[in-house]
Amino acid sequence: MSATKVAVLSKDAPAPSPLMSHGIVWNGMVYVSGSLGLDPETGAFVPGDASDRTVQSLRNLEQVLKAAGSDLNKVLKVTIFISSMYHYDKINEGYAKVFTDEIKIKPCRTCIAVAKLPLDAELEIELVATVYI
Repeated sequence: MSATKVAVLSKDAPAPSPLMSHGIVWNGMVYVSGSLGLDPETGAFVPGDASDRTVQSLRNLEQVLKAAGSDLNKVLKVTIFISSMYHYDKINEGYAKVFTDEIKIKPCRTCIAVAKLPLDAELEIELVATVYI
């Protein structure tokens, strides 16, 4: 195990702000920056509702995990920031489409309502995973 901090960048996820990395691998863990429900090719929100944007956000995060040598089965903790609890049911709907029964051990999760998110998004999701198992 290396204690060297390594930046992760995925060409298959929307580009991060120049102020941050997509993710950081350190000491066998990958810490992934928050993701909105943006299409990586257009940079625009995917059409639909909060369920669709939850799926897209998680797919973007999955690409960062792959670039780090990890995957959804290795996710330990998910944090979801939502602009209103009104979106909670739709977010759960989209979340269940990604974290299916194929993922035997579901990650820990926290959902936090906030006043406002970048680009007036309904949600932003970040996660922590291991690169081992």
